[in-house]
Amino acid sequence: MRGFTMILVVFAHICHFCLGDSRMGYNAVFILFRLPCFFMISGWLFESVAQRPFWEIAKHKAMVQLVPTFIFLLLLAPPPFFFQQLGTLKGGYWFTFALFEFFILYMLIIRISRKWSWLFAIAITIGTFIYARYYDSIRSAAEGYQLWMINLGGFLSVTTWRLFIFFYLGAWIKRHFDAFLRWTSKPFVIVFITIAFFLIASTSHHDNLMFEMFRFYGGGITGMLMVFTFFRLSALWLQRLRISKPLQYVGTRTLDIYLLHYFFLPRFLMPYAGQIKAYDSQFVEFVVILAVSLVVLMMSLGVSYLIRLNPFLAHYLFGVKTTSVHASCNAKDDATSCGK
Repeated sequence: MRGFTMILVVFAHICHFCLGDSRMGYNAVFILFRLPCFFMISGWLFESVAQRPFWEIAKHKAMVQLVPTFIFLLLLAPPPFFFQQLGTLKGGYWFTFALFEFFILYMLIIRISRKWSWLFAIAITIGTFIYARYYDSIRSAAEGYQLWMINLGGFLSVTTWRLFIFFYLGAWIKRHFDAFLRWTSKPFVIVFITIAFFLIASTSHHDNLMFEMFRFYGGGITGMLMVFTFFRLSALWLQRLRISKPLQYVGTRTLDIYLLHYFFLPRFLMPYAGQIKAYDSQFVEFVVILAVSLVVLMMSLGVSYLIRLNPFLAHYLFGVKTTSVHASCNAKDDATSCGK
């Protein structure tokens, strides 16, 4: 699931950065569940280590999420341009910053009260959704120290916290996984979720706060449940088609691909965007963009493999644990905590 979602991330960036239209090739549908899926699986993996010592986890996650991202951001935008990229989107590298902040937020709220953690998660999500929607107008109206506070919110990626609920739901599903499996194994539930997602996806944009929230969270939750259930129920079928292992490998290299793929985006395709659109076919656009995405993906994986041959570079560029740290991992450690 994570490998599949990573391909969609590259796909979306081809649409946006290389063709200048984020709605090409069904990407307007993919965008509803792509990030929810990513944050859901991140929360699902994090739940098993969230109760460990706070500063130990924070230090480890900073080494994996933040240090490599700052290095690649420096390579992509050297000073003085580097400092201009430290706003909300971080020059495109906002995801790792947001994910680190989600780790911190989740550890804080479950330490305050696990029983009421869902209430904190909803409050953070809704509050930051409204903040994100009016961020530009708030920023333009702010002055003096207020502007400084708004800029600090941008640096901390507060506007992306509207996605926190998907991370929280992933952790919640992990805690109640048996019940979740029983619930999503019922045919009528699967059909209902799928129909609900496509009905939401078929709606057009309206400049209304409540509708935007409904589409964003309704599409995100039904979409991530649909994708998660699809991969869970189609595991044997994917293995027979020899698709499972390649997707799993991509899933283990998502950070590498995310950090590297910006260097391989074929921005020279921009002049040809009109020719692709001239076919007036979302399917043709999808096939072309997917083919380009897979080329970018393979180039990123190739460079990732070469970098990982050097333990020093692998450690600082991708947060890979050293052998000595691996040796300290015990049987209870999972792939996330051991840096595998």
